[in-house]
Amino acid sequence: MATEKQHLFDNPKNVQRVLYLLYFCCTVLFILDFVIHRHLVHPWEGLLGFYAVYGFVSCVVLVLVAKWMRTFLMREESYYDRTELDPKEIDGGEHVGH
Repeated sequence: MATEKQHLFDNPKNVQRVLYLLYFCCTVLFILDFVIHRHLVHPWEGLLGFYAVYGFVSCVVLVLVAKWMRTFLMREESYYDRTELDPKEIDGGEHVGH
């Protein structure tokens, strides 16, 4: 049996490196939040962690809206496998694919 190709994130060491990089970036951005002066438009933007909370709440709302939309957009698994009409019965179906 041939050996499978090893992908980048198959190695747990590489996954750990990506996580360390993410933690480092989050730490740097957290520290810079105290150093960099922001030009605030609304007073609540000055609250500590406002953008983190805003991003988290926005993500949760996005997921909830997607779950709600799924109720009326979702089709059964065999939706595209059905052959209800003969392709020749459809207007112009005779020349399709030729």
